[in-house]
Amino acid sequence: MSTRSKSSQKWLQEHNRDHYVKQAQQDGYRSRASYKLLEINQKDRLLYPGLVVVDLGAAPGGWSQVAAKLVGPKGKVIASDILDMDSIVDVNFILGDFTDPVVLQRILGSLEKGLVDLVISDMAPNMSGMKGIDQPKVMYLIELALDLATQVLKPGGNFVVKVFHGEGFDQFMFELKKRFKRVTVRKPDASRPRSREVYVVAKDFKN
Repeated sequence: MSTRSKSSQKWLQEHNRDHYVKQAQQDGYRSRASYKLLEINQKDRLLYPGLVVVDLGAAPGGWSQVAAKLVGPKGKVIASDILDMDSIVDVNFILGDFTDPVVLQRILGSLEKGLVDLVISDMAPNMSGMKGIDQPKVMYLIELALDLATQVLKPGGNFVVKVFHGEGFDQFMFELKKRFKRVTVRKPDASRPRSREVYVVAKDFKN
């Protein structure tokens, strides 16, 4: 058995034993990632009725499910991904790369008043397992997410993004602190301990 297939088998066994995977199946969430956003929200109180939210890299929809439930019928969730996603009640899904001007215009066009309260992003590129290759891809994606957030957030709006510790992390934090009044790093219990991922919560956009 190759090293890769051994690694894949180990991951699959771990995944099937995972408490959050089983809980997601019971609660009707599409992924264990839902609990990461729920835990972040418990601490930072980002989601509540009536908000307008943009969810980047939304597929398969775990974060959009949480957001739609918490903002309620008076709120709005616009989700986007390059992968297709099964529909979710009260979520407006836009298929495509949000950096594509056409897709961006579709996102902007779905915003009735032009600005949003919260941008959330659980995006990550396909990982090779080689840090020197993966980290630049990660940082490129989150910089794109920040760029979109600065275009669509209203003053005082918030931004949540998945980041991986490594080269470029400190510079990204510096850029966030220039644009937001408060920046906090979270490591939810639902995030696997061996993963380098953390979630950065940036509050009160300065515009």
